[in-house]
Amino acid sequence: MRVDWTGVFDGRGARRADLPTYPFQRARYWLDKSGLGGDVTAAGLGRPGHPLLGAMVQLPGSGGVVFTGRLSAGAHPWLSDHTVAGSVLLPGTAYVDLAVRAGDQVGCRRIEDLALGVPLILPEHGGVHIQVAVEAPDASGRRPVSVYSRADDAPLDREWVLHAEGTLVPDAGEPSDGLTVWPPRDAEPLAVEGLYERLEYGPTFRGLRAAWRRGDDVFAEIGLPEGTDTGDFGLHPALLDSALHALDLTHQGATALPFSWSDVTLHAEGATTARVRLRPGNGDSVELELADAAGRPVASVGSVTLRPFTADDLAPDPARVADALFRTEWVPAAGGR
Repeated sequence: MRVDWTGVFDGRGARRADLPTYPFQRARYWLDKSGLGGDVTAAGLGRPGHPLLGAMVQLPGSGGVVFTGRLSAGAHPWLSDHTVAGSVLLPGTAYVDLAVRAGDQVGCRRIEDLALGVPLILPEHGGVHIQVAVEAPDASGRRPVSVYSRADDAPLDREWVLHAEGTLVPDAGEPSDGLTVWPPRDAEPLAVEGLYERLEYGPTFRGLRAAWRRGDDVFAEIGLPEGTDTGDFGLHPALLDSALHALDLTHQGATALPFSWSDVTLHAEGATTARVRLRPGNGDSVELELADAAGRPVASVGSVTLRPFTADDLAPDPARVADALFRTEWVPAAGGR
């Protein structure tokens, strides 16, 4: 029977991979672990309903909640499309979507602030465990939130690496209705051809389709590749990341990545395309608005700040250096066998 593999794997992010041609080729091909399997509720855990998070648990006595998941390029192939300086990084927009989902689960609809620190580098093989920790609310309802990771094979006494921390608040930001007229009137078209030739991004993160400029404001049309599975993302990280690419048309130089966010509210889930307006804020910050094809609000960001990123920012941490001292070495058997 002939199997239509295109139909079987449509929308799942599957791709071809070369296998060793014989058993002793000195190469291995391990099937990557998927996320948490089975019924996590049987273990007393909750389901956060997010593609990158497999379970959640409320901490007794503290009012805090911890969300857990596992990331790998094998289980989430689209992550491999976010390559910077030769390394696959978890995009800054993924931390935003993780924090938004954590906030939804604890009754907080807005990210008041979120600062990114150490980049999370995904290994070529294997993966990393992540935790999103939400602490108890204060008198005003604000909750601190933090995102951590630890390698699959790390010993239990290895400390978790902090990648992002911020604050969640109950009230939501007010949406804007400024993107109903499209394309924007009196705006000058910007050439987008060639933008991605100087970036290492794969197809999922090449979402900028058109751009315009009017005064200091930049407008853009963005979209995910056809067939991209948005799953249960509030706002797919690749789509939100593409919203920032129009800035590269007006600011030439080193690759710039977001490192701080404030006043982030998601107004609608599941978008695959969007209209975007970027407006200069205080200092190096940018105000961001996203709307659907009818101009209805999708997301608003009061401020996002980007900074140049180079290979020097990927210097290995001591924990990774210790693990890197171990390697596989093939030794010929006695007698040449």
